[in-house]
Amino acid sequence: MTRFLALAAALLFAPLNAFADDSVTDFKLDNGMEVVVIEDHRAPVAVHMAWYRSGSADETPGVSGVAHFLEHLLFKGTDTLEPGEFSATVARNGGNDNAFTSYDYTAYYQRVAADRLELMMKMESDRMVNLRLDEGDIETERNVILEERNQRVDNNPSALFREQKGAVQYLNHRYGVPIIGWRHEMESLSLDDALSYYGTYYSPNNAILIVAGDVTPDEVKTLAEKYYGVIPANPDLPERIRAIEPPQTAERRMIFRDPRVAQPWVNRSYLAPARDSGAQEKAAALVLLSEILGGGQTSLLNERLQFDKQMVVYAGAGYGAGALDDTTFDLYVVPKPGVSLQEAEDAMDAVIAEFLENGVDEEQLARIKMQLKASQIYARDDVESIANRYGRALTQGLTVADVQAWPDVLQAVTVDDIMAAARDLFNRDRSVTGWLMADAAQPVEVSQ
Repeated sequence: MTRFLALAAALLFAPLNAFADDSVTDFKLDNGMEVVVIEDHRAPVAVHMAWYRSGSADETPGVSGVAHFLEHLLFKGTDTLEPGEFSATVARNGGNDNAFTSYDYTAYYQRVAADRLELMMKMESDRMVNLRLDEGDIETERNVILEERNQRVDNNPSALFREQKGAVQYLNHRYGVPIIGWRHEMESLSLDDALSYYGTYYSPNNAILIVAGDVTPDEVKTLAEKYYGVIPANPDLPERIRAIEPPQTAERRMIFRDPRVAQPWVNRSYLAPARDSGAQEKAAALVLLSEILGGGQTSLLNERLQFDKQMVVYAGAGYGAGALDDTTFDLYVVPKPGVSLQEAEDAMDAVIAEFLENGVDEEQLARIKMQLKASQIYARDDVESIANRYGRALTQGLTVADVQAWPDVLQAVTVDDIMAAARDLFNRDRSVTGWLMADAAQPVEVSQ
């Protein structure tokens, strides 16, 4: 234990720039495509990722789910590849591939031996512009995403609760629409809907290429210019303007009942500022606030409610730092059997009131900062994780410099910064509280 504490202290007080990602190079192609190269020569592996600055929040109203739908459709054929041939080629070359969609981005990646990088660029750049779809593809893949919704959302009371609560949280912004889409709109997604989104957003001047691993900037630049650089920019790429939430002036509440619920819980959320380029301090304070209140077993909510009062089986807090627009700060409590949701909520509020009165425990803050630094250092061992970190940040409007400055920004947060952020955040008139509970005919208690 003594050796661990000594190591942790060394990590905390070591110069942060000693752990900076010094081997990151970024540049732009003539067509506007941003390229980021992250060198890591410890293993002959490369991660190739194409990120698009468009996700479900960029969809046209009425076609929710089309961004995720198109993600599926990109694994269909192109002018040179048969349906399914893309992934089969990656697997045949010893790699793996996948894709994912969020509110602010859609990303496609392959992890392969470094000497297969050129093949990945050739195929990925091909499907950026040469996707070929027909009505059969649309019908087949539409059934796939509807079944995905069945499994992940419709058969999961917690997912249904989160979906409804998001709609209550955002009255005007597209973050209130589920990424996978509303079922009634997914059922009518068409070939024209998919091609319209594809033609609007899938272009090099809306994309970020991230290559990480056993590569050099020169070789990546040569290959990127050969395969991506010849694709013309989209001159009609729309400016990324989102609807803005109106000021919230009244507390909102919702109850979601479902007989399948085994563990009722309370979720309180507040609109919170996103992490802004060149001004990440407020977001950093909110990250640390979430760790202090609900970041683990030693957090304030867990100490007071789970161990001292023994009222809950779980308590937590989270801040959605990875967003382009205003995001949320959330509190969660799961009561023990015999404790009502109202009692659990009241107890949660009492802990927040206590925190606002007593302030931050400086020893706890130092410990959290040490843990964050250690996790950032250990994460550098995973080249795919590093590539993801840059991709998510750049698609939410941050820069390479912002990503590299983030550890220092976190360490510079003071007690006063955290308390100022908390006082600004915790206003019940700007909150949404949701209860997830069993059907009214059943007792509201958790299973043992």
